[in-house]
Amino acid sequence: MSLPQPDSAETEVAAEAAKTVEGDVVGKVVTITGGTGSFGSVMARTLLAQGAAAINVLSRDEAKQDEMRRRVNDERMRFFLGDVRDLDSVRTAVLDADYVFHAAALKQVPSCEFFPEQAVKTNVTGSHHVIEACARADVRSVVLLSTDKAVYPVNAMGMSKALMEKTAQAFARNHPRSDLTVSVTRYGNVMYSRGSVIPAFIAMLKDGRPLTITDPKMTRFLMSLADSVDLVKHAFAHAQPGDLFVKKAPAATVDVLARAVAGLYGVDEPEVVHIGTRHGEKLHETLLTREELAKAEDQGDYFRVPLDTRGLQYEKYFSEGEEEVDETVDYSSDSVPALTVEQAKDLLRTIPEIAADPALAG
Repeated sequence: MSLPQPDSAETEVAAEAAKTVEGDVVGKVVTITGGTGSFGSVMARTLLAQGAAAINVLSRDEAKQDEMRRRVNDERMRFFLGDVRDLDSVRTAVLDADYVFHAAALKQVPSCEFFPEQAVKTNVTGSHHVIEACARADVRSVVLLSTDKAVYPVNAMGMSKALMEKTAQAFARNHPRSDLTVSVTRYGNVMYSRGSVIPAFIAMLKDGRPLTITDPKMTRFLMSLADSVDLVKHAFAHAQPGDLFVKKAPAATVDVLARAVAGLYGVDEPEVVHIGTRHGEKLHETLLTREELAKAEDQGDYFRVPLDTRGLQYEKYFSEGEEEVDETVDYSSDSVPALTVEQAKDLLRTIPEIAADPALAG
């Protein structure tokens, strides 16, 4: 039986990300929780290309582990079957790690709405387990992956991710002498990731079906998988304990995005059906609140929000205000310049899966 061949798009994204390495992972051991997902797979390949000594992948899906083991086919990959809910399995996976990327999470809004206690167990308690295990194992740095849904959360998934962020920041605040650097990265929907709207649009077009969109005025940041890897690498290289990082990104309305995808596949006037905003869905994405943005450091392509170190000095929470906040607006998908259809097309052409699609219009 032949081994599965490496995914060409995944390999291309990893190779490109490896060119922009920040920090030194040569000879280091890196653990990735949730490492068989879209992000984990590309991150693993990126780190291997950069010369990591070993990649520990912790996940609960043995079928995905077997598939990834065959696809990557690198003896430096080590797979740990377990769940972040189980502290012992986390401790085993991070025991010899220098760096940890925590990507394991329950991410689907509907499932978290129906089973919020499960979201808490994985996204909050599981993240606490990862941080505590890293501290005990003398890990140098752990980066936790968060989401725009944690900002002004309106659903259980976002609420659990907001608590994950608070858990990370609380560790940094309460353990100022710890050698472990805990930081958080926050990003919006990743283009062409599993379950995202762009591959759904492409499938509709290829099947000859109308494009279904929620609200034509709805806006979304457009971030590639390579961008999300870059964001984590930036945190890995520059984080101070408790830092929060956001990568700047363009945005577009859902209507523009749908028409851009259609145009790339030779359909200039697609049939579009509006189905209305779904439960738990926002009209616009917010990556930073105005309070966070007021104290953020602009690092060019990134924003860094330092840890609030007020500790238990309650008067600073309730008695002292911040005047600069009054002059600031949220960093949201409706506060940045919106892409046109042609600009969105240019951005979509940079996605390896789309660029390699033979059905793409010339």
